[in-house]
Amino acid sequence: MTRSSTVDFGRKRQSEIHWSGPLRPANIIRNKFPTYKNGSNGIVIKLADGPEMPSLKEAVAKETADLLDRRQRLSVRELTMKFEKGFNTATLLSNEVDILSIQLSKREDELLQQKVEVTKIAASLKLASEDAKRIVDEERANARSEIESAKAAAQRVKLALEEQENVSRRTGKQDMDELKETVQEARRVKMLHCPSKAMDIECEIQILRDQLYEKSTNSVLLLKELELHRRFEENDMPLYELVGLETLGSMLRIVVRNNEPADFSKRSIQWFRIQPNKGSKKEIISGATKPLYAPEPHDVGRYLQAEIEYCGQISIARSVGPVDHAAGLADCVEALVRNPETEYTVIVLQVNGIPQPADSLHVLCIGRLRIRLDTGKTVVAREFYSSAMQMCGVRGGGDAAPQAIFWQPKKDLSFVLAFETTRERNSALMLARRFAFDCNVSFMIDCNS
Repeated sequence: MTRSSTVDFGRKRQSEIHWSGPLRPANIIRNKFPTYKNGSNGIVIKLADGPEMPSLKEAVAKETADLLDRRQRLSVRELTMKFEKGFNTATLLSNEVDILSIQLSKREDELLQQKVEVTKIAASLKLASEDAKRIVDEERANARSEIESAKAAAQRVKLALEEQENVSRRTGKQDMDELKETVQEARRVKMLHCPSKAMDIECEIQILRDQLYEKSTNSVLLLKELELHRRFEENDMPLYELVGLETLGSMLRIVVRNNEPADFSKRSIQWFRIQPNKGSKKEIISGATKPLYAPEPHDVGRYLQAEIEYCGQISIARSVGPVDHAAGLADCVEALVRNPETEYTVIVLQVNGIPQPADSLHVLCIGRLRIRLDTGKTVVAREFYSSAMQMCGVRGGGDAAPQAIFWQPKKDLSFVLAFETTRERNSALMLARRFAFDCNVSFMIDCNS
């Protein structure tokens, strides 16, 4: 019999890869006729029919269905892969959108802050412009009023001049000549007599000063005698005493009673200031360790006391009364306080303890906020008031001590300055202390000079 070839319409599914063999050919004749074979002894044996094979049409339909199923499955897989890829891309884009939204919100916050700041600046500028406009209007109004007043004054002057011209015309040339002669005579008399009056006043002032000095000396001597009499009755005669006027601008000196010679270089000395109240504690005067001491404004109204230690024994020399103030000094300082800055001509005696030439003239400027020392156009020292600054009278220093001060503007820099008069020295100390107090600075008026 003739066998037809096997028809293959495509591959099987994955589960059908391991198949038992190719499809048997569709034999139409075999499907219609029985099968025989020759047996032994020439006997023909009819073979039993095998299982019924599907027809060609059914096989083709089955293979076609399998192919369509495979194609559909492949399409779903590709769609799944594309969907997953698109889903991943969409996730990335979503993350980027979230990041961009966060950045956008931050940017919006920054823009809001900038808008608030711009609004504040605009309000400030508007307020400033309104203030400037108001000030300009006020100044314009003041200028107009001043111009009107100046015009009125000029008009009055013009009327006065016209009236004077009319009067002069009426009186004539003779009256004018007499008036000129009178004015010239008055000027001559004034020039002749004013200097003499000033000299007379200066002489009177000097006489009054001499009388005051004499009376002060007598008063101090009387007080000392009374104190000695009291101590003599108490058997408490001091070994030392203070010589000199107990007033601001003078010099106090420690001497041995009965004018006995003494070497103070071998004695330890310390000055104190004491309040006049009973039971007041002694206030040490820093740096005052010399036999000489010039009272300063801080000592006014207080007793001065010097303790002398020699061979383990301490002796006391005390002022008879509290230190008196200088006449008119307080009024002078009150007048200087109104000025923003006061200048004094000084001589620099020492810089950091090193003596300087005697002709080194400088200008000491005491202002409301700082103190400045100049020489010509060069600024030697300039410092604001601070707790580290020190200024006080010179401790010791001979006869020039009442006119000298010690000034330490900052660490590692100090000056000893000499003024022209004791009045200038004391006013400078009081003025500096006053300005420092106005700046809320605890000014050091005691220092180790």
